[in-house]
Amino acid sequence: MRRAKITIIGAGNVGATCAHWAASKELGDIVLVDIVEGLPQGKSLDLFEASPIEGFDAGIIGTNGYDETADSDVVIITSGIARKPGMTRDQLLETNVKIVSDVTRKAAEKSPDAVLIVVSNPLDAMVYTACKVSGFPTQRVVGQAGVLDVARYRSFIAMEVGCSIEDVSALLMGGHGDDMVPLPRYTTICGIPVSQFIPAGRLSEIVTRARNGGAEIVGLLKTGSAYYAPASATIAMAESIIRDKRRILPCAAYCDEEYGVGGYFVGVPCVLGRGGVEKVIEVDLEGAERDMFSASVSHVKELCKAVDGFLG
Repeated sequence: MRRAKITIIGAGNVGATCAHWAASKELGDIVLVDIVEGLPQGKSLDLFEASPIEGFDAGIIGTNGYDETADSDVVIITSGIARKPGMTRDQLLETNVKIVSDVTRKAAEKSPDAVLIVVSNPLDAMVYTACKVSGFPTQRVVGQAGVLDVARYRSFIAMEVGCSIEDVSALLMGGHGDDMVPLPRYTTICGIPVSQFIPAGRLSEIVTRARNGGAEIVGLLKTGSAYYAPASATIAMAESIIRDKRRILPCAAYCDEEYGVGGYFVGVPCVLGRGGVEKVIEVDLEGAERDMFSASVSHVKELCKAVDGFLG
């Protein structure tokens, strides 16, 4: 049986760590792409040389072109400049629209049947960019955001309660980071509402920390941004697609009639399978939750209008 093929565009910290997680899970053969000569080749060779030690079977190659990416099942786009201290995701917009447009066009030409997973920021606008440039059906373009935001939220809850991370279940919606919509009503610990463990005021502080999780790490690193958790979240999505696990994960997925969005990529829970986004799950939202979600969608629409201007 043919092994799945995964192309990862961008051999920086996020891209290289995506390759690491994907190889360790034996999701398939991996092609690491970057414009810097020697960078993807060196990192892929280094990772492949770890395979006898860790005992994983995966072909791993690095390249500066796209011929080797042909017929990929999943293409992960991490390309773009990273945030610097004090920089918002929106300030990345113009530069990253150009970068994501270029790499998407080249990857889509070589792998017209792939599922695209976009990681570049500002996330919701970059997914929109990749969809427009690739011309792919909307279900085969998805953005990594909610899986990471929920992971941060769950981590902080487990730290607060002093319980196993495995017992914390949560859901967040809306945009990535600043526009995240918390849903404490859907947060439980071993099935028990989180409100029985954490007072509302303290939980609000934890939500704020999760919302600012990326900025917190940027501030600590000073010369870089998060990559372990973003890469892990991305590969969780890739695994659900490649292995057709049909996991329900919060992702930046295309919504038209769903939630009344009207044709944009926003953070919602969805079923991920071999065909990409197989179903968007609509959950009941209360007044304040609906208001926050609507505000998040409005911001996404503003960013996408700007993207349209850059794309001409």
